[in-house]
Amino acid sequence: MILIIDSLNRANYPQTLDEVFKLRARVFEGRLGWDVNVVDGRETDRFDRLDPAHVVSLDDDGHVVGCMRLLQTTGPHMLADVFSDILEGEPPLRSATIWEATRFCVDTQRLDRGRGRNSISYVTSEVMIGAFEYGRMAGIEDAVAVIDPVMNRVMCRSGNAPYDYLGKPTPMGKVTALAALMDVSEDRIRRIRDFAGIHHDVFLGTDYVEPKTAAEVAA
Repeated sequence: MILIIDSLNRANYPQTLDEVFKLRARVFEGRLGWDVNVVDGRETDRFDRLDPAHVVSLDDDGHVVGCMRLLQTTGPHMLADVFSDILEGEPPLRSATIWEATRFCVDTQRLDRGRGRNSISYVTSEVMIGAFEYGRMAGIEDAVAVIDPVMNRVMCRSGNAPYDYLGKPTPMGKVTALAALMDVSEDRIRRIRDFAGIHHDVFLGTDYVEPKTAAEVAA
């Protein structure tokens, strides 16, 4: 299920957000070899201090198994300030109706490679559905994302193919980075849902409460 963590409810989900940052460290530093800031096993950057929205997939035990960060493009964002080489000198997109989607990752240690609820494929689609539906509710028309060729192929296979790309593919750590454009549309959401077989409401209710930690239970 999908939990949206933003500036309005961030204080309610400290453990969940902590798991998000730990997962990001394992994926972006450990698996992809990106030059990212990892402290005490958690990957964060200056954009996390700009009140982004985090789209978080939780398994049945409340553990983070997938996540994505959404940030407005009207201010600082990664394509403009970190991955600007991709743009080949062209100005970055800046619009109140365009969000940047970055730091997408899934927990390959907890998930399997089938097509069931606990699979990489399912969680990938669930995070995408959550991000696009949340974006539509906020009036967003397009999203830009820095992805690698593997993710690009996954998106194309799952009904979520970018409609265009910005700049040029650029080496980044162990992979090549691409700047992909996606429309935030009902048609795109339908295609992803049909591919994944997800036809229910993916969002957790606003009354969702984090599971207690072992220390809290013991106390």
